[in-house]
Amino acid sequence: MAPSTSTLPSLARSELEIARIVWDLGGRATVREVHDALPRDRQLDFWTVQTYLRRLKTKGYLTTEKSGRNNIYVSAVRPSKVISGIVDDLVDRLFDGEIYPLVQHLVQGDSLSDEEINRLQSMLDKAKERNQCHR
Repeated sequence: MAPSTSTLPSLARSELEIARIVWDLGGRATVREVHDALPRDRQLDFWTVQTYLRRLKTKGYLTTEKSGRNNIYVSAVRPSKVISGIVDDLVDRLFDGEIYPLVQHLVQGDSLSDEEINRLQSMLDKAKERNQCHR
């Protein structure tokens, strides 16, 4: 069974970047595949990528399988669980567990397109319907 993200240590930004690449590669990747998938402007050498992958394994985010002489790093945690954990931590630390101030901050900016506003409205309408059904 996959570990709960609440029991896993937090990830540094670079570790999260490497984990996201593994997820983008289908949840399984060798060091070489992760290294080759790095953005061109990201100047990490092979050995640094290997170190990050080993850290992610030690922290419980990845496991390994052997394929000949290579280790294949395999996601042990679903990306959605990691994202939820990071967002929950952010909301707890910055907004005392209250979601509204975070949403308010995001919506009050000028960066939302009309399409994004429509999608958000649709999500809010569905959430309202679910709440009314559970009353």
